[in-house]
Amino acid sequence: GRVRSEAAFAALAGASPLPASSGNTTRYRLNRGGDRRLNRALYTVALVRMGHDARTRDYVTRRTSEGRTKREIMRSLKRYISRQLFRTLNGANPLITST
Repeated sequence: GRVRSEAAFAALAGASPLPASSGNTTRYRLNRGGDRRLNRALYTVALVRMGHDARTRDYVTRRTSEGRTKREIMRSLKRYISRQLFRTLNGANPLITST
């Protein structure tokens, strides 16, 4: 009940982007705060997806060709995973079970 939005959940998980720009360079870094165990779980999910999920591997290849670093790609993946997890936990996107 205390987390009311995807952004709040990402901040709680430590997966929300923080601006870290300097001069003409616009970039973001991961939030170091939040629940460290949840952040570690997001990291583990992202790492497994990068190794085994075809869509995620395609995404990593595309972002790498755009000049993104592995750290930036991981930040984006963790934010995406936290968004999916929030929707699942909130019941907006219930899991489909076969009977």
